[in-house]
Amino acid sequence: MHALRSALFIVWLAVTVVPVALAVLLVSVFVRGNPVYWTCVFWLRLSIWGARWICGVRWRVQGMDNLPSAEQSESAVVLLAKHQSTWETFAFPTLMSHPLAYVFKRELLYIPFFGWAIGRTDMIHIDRSKRAQAWSKVAEQGRKLAARGIWVIMFPEGTRIARGKKGEYKTGGTRLAIETGVPVVPIAATSARCWPRKSFLLRPGVVDISIGKPIASTDREPAELMREVEAWIESEMQRLDPEAYAPTATRQDALAT
Repeated sequence: MHALRSALFIVWLAVTVVPVALAVLLVSVFVRGNPVYWTCVFWLRLSIWGARWICGVRWRVQGMDNLPSAEQSESAVVLLAKHQSTWETFAFPTLMSHPLAYVFKRELLYIPFFGWAIGRTDMIHIDRSKRAQAWSKVAEQGRKLAARGIWVIMFPEGTRIARGKKGEYKTGGTRLAIETGVPVVPIAATSARCWPRKSFLLRPGVVDISIGKPIASTDREPAELMREVEAWIESEMQRLDPEAYAPTATRQDALAT
């Protein structure tokens, strides 16, 4: 049954992305910025809605009040989030009332319709094979986005991490926060509980998202600041998903369910 529902969900993504992407391309001919962004977010809402009603993937969020309010629209932050699956990349823009700018690998731009649409938004796409140039681009565009009050979101572990595991936290996000003088906001998310990495098989359940308090970047060192972010995220992950961090035998049973 999970396989059938997951297949229907993938069909739902494919069917809905085409008209929305075409709408994004059309809108972007006449305007840029927020209208294009929110048109893209409309498809993301359809995607998350599809995961909810087709596959039973629900969510609950805590700590939303830790983000700048609508009255603080010019207050930029760097969001640093746990990355376990595709789910949170779709969900975060739909859950937040403020435009986000992802830092992502440029290969995504080549995906038909989906990539064409995100290429029209104010995102930061980089060539990971050219690290020095990639960082220069992140820093340059990050400063411009911060000046406009746009929130930059990065996954400090760099790639999707298996449930119950921890990757290497890289300092790109904290370096950007320090250079732009904006706070960082750590986010924990248990998405692999329902949508494991490198899998199109979705399971019904609840994704817990916890948004931490902003951490000032002024007079901080990137590595030291990232250690604080890492400690908060990993501690919160263990609180939100204790089964995944249980002793080996218990964890294997939990991950198999």
